[in-house]
Amino acid sequence: MYPNLYYAFKDLFGLEWPVLRFVNSFGFFVAIAFLTAAYVLTRELKRKSGQGLFTPTETTILVGDSASWTDLAANFGLGYLLGFKVLALFFLDEATMQDPQAYIFSSQGSPAAGLLFGLFFAGVKWWEKNREKLDKPEKRLIRIWPQDRVGDITMLALVFGLAGAKLFDIFENWSSFLQEPAAYIFSPAGLTMYGGLICATIAIGIYARKHRIGFLHLADAVAPALMLAYGIGRIGCHVAGDGDWGVVSALSAKPSFLPDWLWSYTYPHNVLEEGVPIAGCTGPFCNQLAMGAYPTPLYEALACIALFGVLWMVRKRLKITGQMFALYLIFNGLERFTIEKIRVNVKMDLWGLHPTQAELIASLLMLAGFLLFIRQSRRSAKG
Repeated sequence: MYPNLYYAFKDLFGLEWPVLRFVNSFGFFVAIAFLTAAYVLTRELKRKSGQGLFTPTETTILVGDSASWTDLAANFGLGYLLGFKVLALFFLDEATMQDPQAYIFSSQGSPAAGLLFGLFFAGVKWWEKNREKLDKPEKRLIRIWPQDRVGDITMLALVFGLAGAKLFDIFENWSSFLQEPAAYIFSPAGLTMYGGLICATIAIGIYARKHRIGFLHLADAVAPALMLAYGIGRIGCHVAGDGDWGVVSALSAKPSFLPDWLWSYTYPHNVLEEGVPIAGCTGPFCNQLAMGAYPTPLYEALACIALFGVLWMVRKRLKITGQMFALYLIFNGLERFTIEKIRVNVKMDLWGLHPTQAELIASLLMLAGFLLFIRQSRRSAKG
């Protein structure tokens, strides 16, 4: 396992770059997932715009004006933060490099690098505005299509998705949260996918309504992207070993055609440092599970990427608005409900039943998907 890219580059390429300790493996794959999803969503929105399912909104912008003090201050602040924390990474001592998380949330940094980057960012903004400056600034009317807003949608999904994932994980593990609230909140581990999905959906729904984007058309467009992003994100969970593994699995029950690691895996060097010490290993991330477990993140990654392929193939055949998103809800719920049967998770006590939080939400998603599919089909039949 590779808790961060430092260990990956060391193992795969023999390169030891301490600065890579700050690039968490899970975060790296999440970034890839969001970028890939943004590309897929852009393609779908363009296709649907070409079919006349979306219309642009008009807005007025001021062009030819000089950079405002607000613009310069915002760029300086961003540059200062990047310089203070990021550029300083190249000048840290070995001891600080061993605990990247403590550094990120500390007051350590380089004020000189922050000042330098801040002035550079502000200077670039001033130069850009000055280059486009007109003798007399003028207002222009521009059209903005939904595909032009993918950047905004992606940022909303990122911010509210991560916040929701952490919030739902806190609810699911309330007793652990109460023991060390600050450490739990700022820990990169512990994210509940459904919390992220629900909170991001609400935020994007409000955004779509504000900009007069049909929600169901948008939902249909985003469905394949969501499935693909989840699959790529689960690769990050597996690579980092972030605790999403399954229950103990016995190799004696393994089908002969499967490799051992695909049936039972101990997640050596996992990011949570759970399990027993690895002989001969020194430093952080030197633990592995005492008994092999089902590598459920890998199963989910393979399943969701395959389901993305299915959604991508049928997207042009489903002509009724909302049916693509309904199908996504059904697939998503079915996949997660199935994997929960062999996944380590906290169980709830609900009316004498003991489902996991994910099983409950997955069941509701499947039900919502079926109801939405039937409702939209009946509406279409009525004309």
